[in-house]
Amino acid sequence: MTTVEQSKALNQRRGPFVIVSASGMVTGGRVVHHLANRLGSRRNVVMLVGFQAPGTRGAALAAGADTLRMLGQEYDVRARVVRAPLSSHADRDELTAWLDTATGLQQVMVNHGEPEATAALVASLRRRLDAEVRAARPGGVVALVPS
Repeated sequence: MTTVEQSKALNQRRGPFVIVSASGMVTGGRVVHHLANRLGSRRNVVMLVGFQAPGTRGAALAAGADTLRMLGQEYDVRARVVRAPLSSHADRDELTAWLDTATGLQQVMVNHGEPEATAALVASLRRRLDAEVRAARPGGVVALVPS
């Protein structure tokens, strides 16, 4: 669906069909309206693709939440929730291999990931690279100075 109106029209359809939606962690957008209309029925399946960050609706669904707060109200979760552990993000080995191709690195900033995984990646890169490696801090400021 390319327009909001076309997307909303899906909520009027009956019978079997598949809705593919963005916002993989169910944090906003059209997917919230689709879930509000579909979560209450055992006839539906919600497939969560990829990582679900703690504190997101996607993580709550993945953990087996009985209800989900959306659009200012609670919705019962009766639909079956399944996981597909796919990701478009590079993993540790892929990131390391990519960094191995770089020359003249002075600084590497790890700015995405769970705290434990981030700390482990920073430690690994510090051992491997001849560069300053650190993790970003929420609200932190990094000065980028051209060499």
